[in-house]
Amino acid sequence: MTSTVSTNATHSTSGSTATMALPRAASRSGAAPLRNSHYRLLQVVLFWAGAILLPLGLVVIALGWYGAANTPYQYDQISYLVSGGLFGLGLTFCGGFLYFGAWLARIADDGRESSRRLADTLLVLADVTSRAATVADDAGVAVTAGDGTTLHRRDCALIAHRDDLHPAGEHAADLTPCRVCQP
Repeated sequence: MTSTVSTNATHSTSGSTATMALPRAASRSGAAPLRNSHYRLLQVVLFWAGAILLPLGLVVIALGWYGAANTPYQYDQISYLVSGGLFGLGLTFCGGFLYFGAWLARIADDGRESSRRLADTLLVLADVTSRAATVADDAGVAVTAGDGTTLHRRDCALIAHRDDLHPAGEHAADLTPCRVCQP
């Protein structure tokens, strides 16, 4: 889901300032972060259910073994095997699968977060490169400041602060070139 958040990023183009929207892949303001909280809740529930059921199954297996080992009758050992051993194995496997599910939910959440950050970074990088391309295109244009007689490049340090820049046009051959920027 791609959305744009408007910030007041301004840059100068030909002496005028323009307000642009800085792109963002996802915003973290308002109630939007609460929408994805069910993934984190699922992760926590799976983690704690697995963390409780896995050791509980091992305890039930140990109790089944203890009961079967300390009874002299074989028919009692079968009931301990069924109630302790098989039920304990079931609890242990369920706890292990839930713990594994919590781990997978964590990996999915981390992947979702890293892809959001990558999308943000790529959008900012695209914005920066497009701005650099327009500045590089504008830097080669010869300009004059006001009614001046000196020819400058648009990115010359001597005229960078001025707002009254004009393209030199056809009479650029009649103007004196700047000794700083050497257009």
